Amino acid sequence: MSRLRVYDQQQPARPLGTLFDHAMIAHALDEVGVRFERWEASKPIAPGASQDEVIAAYKDDIERLQQEKGYKAVDVISLTADHPQKDALRQKFLSEHTHSEDEVRFFVAGQGQFTLHIGERVYDILCEQGDLIGVPDGTRHWFDMGPNPHFVAIRLFTNPEGWVAEFTGEDIANDFPRLEN
Repeated sequence: MSRLRVYDQQQPARPLGTLFDHAMIAHALDEVGVRFERWEASKPIAPGASQDEVIAAYKDDIERLQQEKGYKAVDVISLTADHPQKDALRQKFLSEHTHSEDEVRFFVAGQGQFTLHIGERVYDILCEQGDLIGVPDGTRHWFDMGPNPHFVAIRLFTNPEGWVAEFTGEDIANDFPRLEN
């Protein structure tokens, strides 16, 4: 179940509020400029489906976002608990960073936790299968896939080179809850 917890940046031990209703989460995130949607596949996706098959199952939604926001590149990333570099990959995403373009992820399977640092608030979003999140460019954030990652996600980029991060050097991410699967 998708979840949004909102914190005061000075009080990481106690959320100001928690939401589980998708429409309420989408509304709360929209108020700070973050896209949060539910997508459904146009056809069944078999486990182990190719990148092309996964993208084809969500073609209409992908094309809608490409037209609306100018995204040029689309790919699929998949990570499982038996990946030999899972710990290094997790650490890479756990530090607060920004991007010069939107970070858009759609969870085809599994889950991941995006945590956004916007003004004096921290928005902790647990994304699960069917969730799309669009983090606007310049937004301070971090991502946790947990110690035993399991997710398949579609990524959309305006920069064909893909994911490029600018790390803030702040250690705020260490103070907030991590994803423990």
